[in-house]
Amino acid sequence: MTLWEKEDSSHGKDNICTATEEICTENPAEPRSPRKGSKSSTAAKQVEPRGNTRPLVFRLQASVPSLVREILLERGWIEYNEHEQDNEDWNLYWKNCPFPMTEHQSIKPWQRLNHYPETIRITRKDYLARHLKRMKGIYGTTLYEFSPVAFIMPNDYIKFITEYSKERQIPGKKLSYWICKPVDRSRGRGILIFQDIKDFVYDCMVIVQKYISNPLLISGYKWDLRIYVCVTSFYPLTIYIYEEGLVRFATEKFDLRSLDNIYAHLTNSSINKFGPSYRKDKDVIGSGCKWTFSRFRAYLRSCHVDDLLLWKRINHIVILTLLAISTSVPFTSNCFELFGFDILVDEKMKPWLLEVNHSPGLRLDCASDVVVKRKLLHDIVDLLNYKEADTLRKSRGTNRRISCFSRSQYMLTTESEVPLDFLACGKGIKSATTSPSPSCLQITKRTATYGRTASAYPRKTLTSQLREKMHMPQTPIQSKPLSKSRQVLRTSHSLCESVQSTHWFNSLEFYTHKPTIPLYFLSDKDRRPFPRVGDFILIFPFNDAALEASKNGMNVKSVIQEIHKLMNRELQPEPQKLNKALVNQ
Repeated sequence: MTLWEKEDSSHGKDNICTATEEICTENPAEPRSPRKGSKSSTAAKQVEPRGNTRPLVFRLQASVPSLVREILLERGWIEYNEHEQDNEDWNLYWKNCPFPMTEHQSIKPWQRLNHYPETIRITRKDYLARHLKRMKGIYGTTLYEFSPVAFIMPNDYIKFITEYSKERQIPGKKLSYWICKPVDRSRGRGILIFQDIKDFVYDCMVIVQKYISNPLLISGYKWDLRIYVCVTSFYPLTIYIYEEGLVRFATEKFDLRSLDNIYAHLTNSSINKFGPSYRKDKDVIGSGCKWTFSRFRAYLRSCHVDDLLLWKRINHIVILTLLAISTSVPFTSNCFELFGFDILVDEKMKPWLLEVNHSPGLRLDCASDVVVKRKLLHDIVDLLNYKEADTLRKSRGTNRRISCFSRSQYMLTTESEVPLDFLACGKGIKSATTSPSPSCLQITKRTATYGRTASAYPRKTLTSQLREKMHMPQTPIQSKPLSKSRQVLRTSHSLCESVQSTHWFNSLEFYTHKPTIPLYFLSDKDRRPFPRVGDFILIFPFNDAALEASKNGMNVKSVIQEIHKLMNRELQPEPQKLNKALVNQ
């Protein structure tokens, strides 16, 4: 049994259990030959080297782990040289920090960036707590009960003291343990666990949460799961979860009597690899502090534990967490985001979200890292779905300076847009084509007047644009409809202003525009996301209703309703099996 699959021994067939099977069974993507040493999968068609094909080019920030460069070079890519190549002569730009909006605005069809803007909304601990609290208030605790109660200090100090004091006034009540984490630090730095408030000391902005004091232990050791999640798009929301991953262990046995023992309570490998027991052959765990998911699942099976429901619950946690920011992330093309979701499982097999990591670590510390992370990077590149046209690094029939966000692109597009079935609004709308256009956009008319204007005047600064907008007189709504070209002109102008004036993009009008760069993560065959790429499994959209709700802006309420239905269906079979067992006794 794999992480999101249940083996059917009678048929020898894998049934992908994303959340439902509609996407996989109704709309299969084109098969491809698997890479050597990997399982057969449905994935993007890869660029095959040919006589006239140029190699793909990558750019790396200096702090990016060397494994990224190593994998790309293995695949035949070459590294970008700023002294010898044009600014646009690259295919993948990988950084450990967010890109400025200017990079997103100037993206070209053949390029990919490894970050979306504003994803800090869930990767910083205090922001994540606020978003989950808001979603819990709107949609109820039934769905959003997977994160421990949290207080952001110093703002919530009074609320925390009230909660802390309340439980101490109840006779016989078991007192809670608390964990304090700096909001913007990683790798376990600055974490404090306490039960008595006299031990609570902090010198920066922190988040205080109820400490999960009943974790599921393996041979007495605490552990958590590092889940790799790749979002290829927020508009429409498209989420892949990685089938393989890492189980991270504390290197000393769990003991609530020694809260200051970081090697017993923290599972961060950056801490435990310096612990005195790291290299010891620990009972069941072995040496080191990591397992692969494959080894973890084998261990659960040996203990006769059915883990399928656990993985489904983890899928729900990932989807519900990303839904919290799905309407807040700015619309940008040709990006992807790799998240590291840290999940703790308690003794009742309930998964808890601890945090979401931006740019999860890709350094190799042990054999488990090598097994998981090397293939993870290979599968990410496959997921980016580069085509042969991308190796040329130019848009056919267009000026190379035109980008998906440039004002000229929208002003010059007057009659046609790149058809995208995946973004079509409403049922029954069909596209004229069934595969993405190899070029960035389709231009049918070009006005000479605008061409002279664009070349004669310098680009306006953000300040001047805002000032112009503030002093622009308000015009009444026109009673007569505008001509077709005027309509496109006005719509495009509004879109450009939204992009350049703010980085939050709260305007709903902004979300309704179709990108002129084809979505790279869609199958040429059916214009839907690939259900599987390597070990990446599509978990959202999980059925046609969720797909429909994610078009032209996310309808969160509709998606929540679908998740409710899904959870009810998943929980129904268990009582039925139990009743049958009782009848047979």
